Amino acid sequence: MLSSNTATLAQINAFYAEKVQARRADVHKTVRLVAKIIQDLLKDVEHQEPRFISTLTENNLGRFDGLQVISPHEFEVILYLNQMGVFNFVDDGSVQGCAALKLSDGRKRSMSLWVEFITASGYLSARKIRSRFHTLIVQALERSQYRDIVVLLADTTDVRLRIHDTYVVQITCSFRCSGIWPRSANQWPNMANTEWPNPLVVNEVKNEGFDLLSKEVPVPVQAQNNQAPGNSKQHVASTMDGDAWAMSMFSAENLLLAHSNRQKALSILKTLRDRHLDYEGSPVTNYILKTLILYECEKHQQEHEWFDINLGDRVIGVLLQLVSCLQCRKCPNYFLPQMDLLKGKPPVVLDHSARACWALVRRMILDSRALETL
Repeated sequence: MLSSNTATLAQINAFYAEKVQARRADVHKTVRLVAKIIQDLLKDVEHQEPRFISTLTENNLGRFDGLQVISPHEFEVILYLNQMGVFNFVDDGSVQGCAALKLSDGRKRSMSLWVEFITASGYLSARKIRSRFHTLIVQALERSQYRDIVVLLADTTDVRLRIHDTYVVQITCSFRCSGIWPRSANQWPNMANTEWPNPLVVNEVKNEGFDLLSKEVPVPVQAQNNQAPGNSKQHVASTMDGDAWAMSMFSAENLLLAHSNRQKALSILKTLRDRHLDYEGSPVTNYILKTLILYECEKHQQEHEWFDINLGDRVIGVLLQLVSCLQCRKCPNYFLPQMDLLKGKPPVVLDHSARACWALVRRMILDSRALETL
């Protein structure tokens, strides 16, 4: 499989044409089903509270803007909110992977569209907005024609819906931060990378910016411990974590993968994951595969290394990275490396996944026709 030859190329193309495209068609069908239900719920929410305007719309390509596919049975809808203008973006690292929105001037509190969600210390609270949106969804479900097939999951303060007892959809309120770049991601791009990404792509990615999501934020360990007197940074972390907004670099990541064949490699990996590494409690997510593809891009910066004839090697390289991450129990986020994507996962689950992943990659290395049966 590692050799770059016409037989490998034929296998890659056959796997992509048959199995990857079949997966894509199934996901597309599910997305349309899910999106219709969520659109109706969000229309009701908007009728109750006009500040929560539905941004889930179908574009000219037949895709739904703001809908992210986590797996074939799990999705996330990003609901973009308006008028962030009177707030300053605060990224001081007190809560890993998160930032805060603070009033630029206390006198502008009454000018904000979100005045009742601002804390006494001037922070726009993600927790308060999440709680209000949760209440609106509950009320919308009570009146919905879909109330018999849609259940609001009660194990979290996030809005997570189970549809037809099969699909899970999370709806997350968010602010779009275009044209700015978080301090937590200032280490990117690595100056040692001279070939990829090129300066034009770097500028495009940084102008794309990021999202701030009103997701539940795990309380940092340091905030749970007794704090030493005068340790103001720990105090800030413990008081702000409920109001902090999670940073998402989803759009920036997609821009990096839009060039050359990198997206095709990710599609192949997602299909392999769904067929061989998808089981109850699996820590191997499509987002981790996406992250590892980005690290693989830094190792293989030349465009020819991502041609179809070399995709077998790139896929195996990512799977070997995955085995290493599972064994080391750590997978840093690409843009925000202080975030560990495997944090909190049970060691026994990570060990099982490492063995399963190694079995998969070993088969691909030793069997020149492995993709025909995988």
